[in-house]
Amino acid sequence: MATDATRPLRRGALRQAGRAAAVLVAAGFVALLAYGLIAKSTNQTIDDSIRSGRPAAAPGFDLAVLVRGEGAPPPVRAAEAGGRLKLTSLRGTPVVVNFWASWCVPCRQEAPTLQRFWRAQRASGAVVLGLDMQDVTDDAQAFVHQFGMTYPNIRDQGNDVARRYGTTGIPETFFISRTGRVVGHVIGVVNDGQLADGLAAARAGRPLGVEQGGQRRKTR
Repeated sequence: MATDATRPLRRGALRQAGRAAAVLVAAGFVALLAYGLIAKSTNQTIDDSIRSGRPAAAPGFDLAVLVRGEGAPPPVRAAEAGGRLKLTSLRGTPVVVNFWASWCVPCRQEAPTLQRFWRAQRASGAVVLGLDMQDVTDDAQAFVHQFGMTYPNIRDQGNDVARRYGTTGIPETFFISRTGRVVGHVIGVVNDGQLADGLAAARAGRPLGVEQGGQRRKTR
């Protein structure tokens, strides 16, 4: 049994133990919050690099094919053969990668522009590649049918690829050179002039920078 002399010592020890436990809980919460912020953060190094006039290595991907390209150049047809498409399979070809989703209202405005551009450029060997993300397959296919999209499309069920590219919304468009380097980025709905300038930069392998386009939606 504790005596009157030992009771204050025990109470002091309990208080110290309680404080230590509270500190550990708080530290764990801060660590968990920091991890969550890091996990959800996007990669800004691509934009930082091309703003400084340095092409950046395009993050690779290997994704399921949603739409096979109509009239696509041989590298695309070969890449699509197994039902999946790797970015590395398109090395040697300038690529325009467009991130979109069926629930994105601005993407509806943009789709006809990309389709016209594809029809005008596909014979030249360039590739317009749609990347559908955070979407339902049936909804994505309905969107493709509605807008008559005949350029190749792939899909990412989540947004892992988008995060690696540093996107924070859709639509966003990246221009990739023949050597697999990002030379340009348009944030929002892309227009005809931006597509033409971006493809020219991709063909030449010269940095174009980051441009603001039209409207866009935040990713989910």
